[in-house]
Amino acid sequence: MPVILISVFSAFIIFMTVFSMIKVLSIACKRKDISILKYRVLTTSFIVAGILTISILPFGYQKIYEIIL
Repeated sequence: MPVILISVFSAFIIFMTVFSMIKVLSIACKRKDISILKYRVLTTSFIVAGILTISILPFGYQKIYEIIL
């Protein structure tokens, strides 16, 4: 149960971070600081990295929890 709770809170923090980075990229794209292609590539990479991190978190937290107890 604690591992699930920690994973959910961590996933929420990662989701907020990815959303904020996409918002920053959107502003940069509107200002023409970055190209549309770069915007798409970076947005996709942020989303994929977030999903991979969120999917790996429970296993890492489980290992740490086992070591502590």
